[in-house]
Amino acid sequence: MNQRLFQMTMGLGIMALAAQQVQAQTPNCAPRPDVLQRLAETYGETRRGIGMARQGTVIEVFASDETGTWTITVTLPNGLTCLVAAGEAYETLVEALPPNT
Repeated sequence: MNQRLFQMTMGLGIMALAAQQVQAQTPNCAPRPDVLQRLAETYGETRRGIGMARQGTVIEVFASDETGTWTITVTLPNGLTCLVAAGEAYETLVEALPPNT
């Protein structure tokens, strides 16, 4: 009986550590409205592009012409938005498509 209790306790401890690691790996995630508000208020960024990815995730690019900052986010179907990448010196490019041959 004591060995079984010990195994269950160890199992719960391992599960708790795993849950903490998952939370520690996603510190750049928050509800979508909070992320959008922070990008707008702190960096002056607005959405510049959007696309759908696998399993209903939405990829968005935000940028600011004034500050030059940019951010790429991924929003999950549950509304959680995570920052994927960010940087500086954003430029909008318009390039012509190559002619059809």
